[in-house]
Formats: sequence, structure tokens, C-alpha cells
Amino acid sequence: MMKGTPPRVICIGAGPAGLTAAYHLGKAAASVTVLERDPRLVGGISRTETYKSFRFDVGGHRFFSKSQEIEDLWEELLGEELLTRQRKSRIFYNGKLFDYPLRALDVIPKLGLFESLGFLLSYGKARMFPIRNPQTFEDWVTNHFGHRLFNIFFKSYTEKVWGMKCKEISADWAAQRIQGLSLGSAVVNALIPSRFRGASSVKTLIETFRYPPLGPGQMWDAAVEKISAAGNEVLLGMNVKSLEQDPDTQVWRVSAYSHDGKLHVYEAEHVISSVPILDLAEYMVDCLPDFIFTAARTLRYRDFLTVALVTKDTDCFDDNWIYIHDASVRVGRIQNFKSWSPHMVPDPEFNCLGLEYFCFEGDGLWESSDEDLIRLADEELIKLGLVTPGHVVDGTVIRQPKAYPVYDENYEEKVNLVRSWLGKNKPGLHLVGRNGMHKYNNQDHSMMTALLTAENILSGEERWDVWQVNQDAEYHESGSDQRLALHERMVPRPVDS
Repeated sequence: MMKGTPPRVICIGAGPAGLTAAYHLGKAAASVTVLERDPRLVGGISRTETYKSFRFDVGGHRFFSKSQEIEDLWEELLGEELLTRQRKSRIFYNGKLFDYPLRALDVIPKLGLFESLGFLLSYGKARMFPIRNPQTFEDWVTNHFGHRLFNIFFKSYTEKVWGMKCKEISADWAAQRIQGLSLGSAVVNALIPSRFRGASSVKTLIETFRYPPLGPGQMWDAAVEKISAAGNEVLLGMNVKSLEQDPDTQVWRVSAYSHDGKLHVYEAEHVISSVPILDLAEYMVDCLPDFIFTAARTLRYRDFLTVALVTKDTDCFDDNWIYIHDASVRVGRIQNFKSWSPHMVPDPEFNCLGLEYFCFEGDGLWESSDEDLIRLADEELIKLGLVTPGHVVDGTVIRQPKAYPVYDENYEEKVNLVRSWLGKNKPGLHLVGRNGMHKYNNQDHSMMTALLTAENILSGEERWDVWQVNQDAEYHESGSDQRLALHERMVPRPVDS
């Protein structure tokens, strides 16, 4: 590429990361082609599905970020169309619904005084006699919150999500996703009114979030329109066959089949990949050494199903979502899409609930018929007491492969091996996003990795280390009352800092 010539870039994947990169590059007059496997929709796991005019997320996707750059990007794409929604989420445990984030004044009456006292004693023991050098998720959580709280509010849900015992999950995942908050402070702040402890009454970011009226897919449809307006392309139904680099010119060549079976070849100086690392390895099988290919292909992912149920809207809970910490049912989380946005349902007499079942592609749950899954979801809603018999009137099933990268004991070694080899041997190939980096990023984290990658490409140098996004994060979702919150936001930093 001649100096001063806008770069040519191919983005593989049209999720939040790929579309963010394409949009930002397009604003700088770069030539960008986005290749997306899905024949109908963009947005990846952040897309919006539709069933008989009922709209629903594949998961739930809040639009909230500590990063002003990301907030500004959302504003550019949808602006005033974005809704501001009150956040409400709870945990279902032992037949009761607990506020989430946890509040002592809610937890103590529902658990009972004896259980609550045991909870505090367990916490004290963990702080006095911590597990040295914690290696697993269970070790890490026990050290920070005590074994009783681990058993009540972490174990069941975590094992549903990952399909692994908590002793098999790396402590890295806990350190990345869970705030190490002082439980004592949380209790004090919940029990003592703010006027006596001088706390601010200003609402914190956790209490509200923004959301497109027609679901997250509306945001990414808007991104496609702006990418196209800049003269670039987002091509759907494109199945990548191979990815190779000319050793002399270092130009990348991507071959892909369109939905009609024709083979297309695209060339560019840069390739941005947000697809799972194991898929990327398949595209590059002819140019990867065996040990790199094996490392990439043995990374593991967790899949899930969304069973979207159309229900009569009589006495329905008003939560945005509920975590199900109950081992007697298989559902892990329940989304209430009408609470996310009233525009998600075509008739106010009805609602749409999304029951999420975590599984592995090919297992018994994944292979169950849609009819059996809808029946199971209906039965479990009734068992949990969230609807009464006869309230479910229709339903559909969406299967989402490779939803979550698995943090098992060997994942970090494999990712670092692949990352290092590609960085040394394949210049111009950039990994971004949740699956592209095998990193359990939130939507805004994935977008930030793409935004910084685009900046690196435009500057012609690696000014930003995208692997630091969501690495040494500040935690800003618990608010002034310091309630327990299991989320975090990123603070990117330049490579040289």
C-alpha cells in the first residue's frame, strides 16, 4: 500500500465488533468489505430475532458503557431514538425473588436470620483464613464472599451457564467478571440510611440503561446503513472458505462462498476477525503449523438456546431479566422483552419471555425438538410460579452456537500461543471481539477492541493494546451504596503506558 492511500480492510463477522470497525474505518475513507455468514441478520449474538411480529434478543443487551467513545458511537447511529429504561433484575432462589444487585434489607428477611448470620460468619472465616493461591472459580468466590454465599448465589447458576463444576473453571474468569466488594460495607450501606452516612442520592449508571426501541438489532441495522452510505459493503450469507497472505506483498486474500454457491475472492492489506478462533484456524489450516492449529481447534465454547414464549400479559413480572438459581429446573435466565421495550410486542395484551438454556452443541438439550423445548419452558415457568397454567399461547426456539468462550484450565495458554504466533508471522491480521479474542467481553468491550484496532490500522502502528480492554477494569455498576454487582467496564490504555 502506497503511503497516504486509504487502507483496504476485510472484516470477517458482522457483530458489534466487526460493524464498529467497519463504521469507524469508513468514516476515515478506508475501503471496507464485511463478510457475514448469517443470510438474514447482522449483529451476531446482539441481533434481534422476530417471530410473528414479536421481537426478542438472543440474550439481553443493555446499552451502557463507561467509555464516552462508545456512548458517542451509539448516539451517532441512533441518537434520540434510544430509549432510557429503568433496570430491574432479580435472582430466583429457594422459591423467592431477591433484588439484584443484592441488598441486605432484602436478603436477610428472605433468607432468615439464622441463614443470614451463617452467611456473615462464613464471610468472616473466608477473610481470616483465605485459600492461598486460588486457582478455580470456587476458590476465588469463596475467598471474597464466603462459602455459604458461593453455594447460594453463585454455584447453581454458574454451573448451568458453563456446564462445568465451579472447581473446573479458571479463577481468571471470576477475577474478570466479579467485583471484589467488601460485604461488610454493603451491609452497612443497606442498613444505614444515606442521610446518616453522607452518601450521594444521585442515580448511578446501574439504575438506568439505554435500549433501541426495536431491540439491539436496530442499532446494527443502522450501522450497516451508514457503512453502505460511506461506499462500503456488508455482505450476508458469505461462508468464508480460506484466508491466506501473500508472502511477498503481505496482501491478504479471503475466499468465500455466497448463498448461491459462487466463490468470491477479496483482497486487502488488513483482515479484522471477530469469528471464533477455532473457525479462523480452519480458514488458515494450510498456513498454520500443527501445534498452533491444535491449540486453536481445542478451545471450548458454551452454546445456548433461547425459547421465546408468547404469553398472556396478566400479572407478569416487570423485571428486565431474572437469574434462576434453582437446580430443579434447567432454565438459567429469563428475559422479559416487553420490559426492555414495549415496542418489542405487537399487542399490549401479550408479552414475550425469553427462557435461556445453556448447553453444548450436539447434546441432548441442543438436539431436542422445538416442540419439546417449548413444552419444557412452559412447564418450568409454571413450576417457578412465574406464570399460571394456560398463559403460554405460542413459542419458538433460537439456537446460538459459541455464545461464550470457556475459561477452562488451559484456555489462556492456548490463546496466548495462537495470539503470539499470529502477531509474529501474520502481520495485518487483527483479532477483535468476544469470540475473536476468546475473551468474555460485554458488547461495549467488544466494540472498544474494534474501535482501537481501527485506530491502529489508520495510524499505521500499534498505538493501542486491545488485549488490555476489560483487563484491569474499574468497577462502576455498584453505585454509591456498594451493592454486590457482577459486572465491570473497561479502561483501555496505550501500548506504551
